[in-house]
Amino acid sequence: MNISTSMAVFTAVIGLIGIGLYCLLITRNLIRVVVALQILVKGAMLALVFVGQMQGQPSLGQSMALTVIVADTIVAVVGLALAVQVKRYVGSLDIAEISKLKR
Repeated sequence: MNISTSMAVFTAVIGLIGIGLYCLLITRNLIRVVVALQILVKGAMLALVFVGQMQGQPSLGQSMALTVIVADTIVAVVGLALAVQVKRYVGSLDIAEISKLKR
């Protein structure tokens, strides 16, 4: 990889992680939280592949990224299923309204 390619990938990693963190901080909707987590994990996955390539072991970075994809998909499915159940039970996906519920 030359300097321009590595800088582009590094910029993409920082951008994806920044966008994901920003979305997590400003959103109040459960589905948007799941989407923000997906964006954040995609940045981390790109960083794994990038570091593997830079260290001369692209297969290690790719296998770690594949593991992250599997775990991330499971988290997204469970998170969206919970959001659907919360919408049915509470009637809203707003985090502030959900946190006001009494046990």
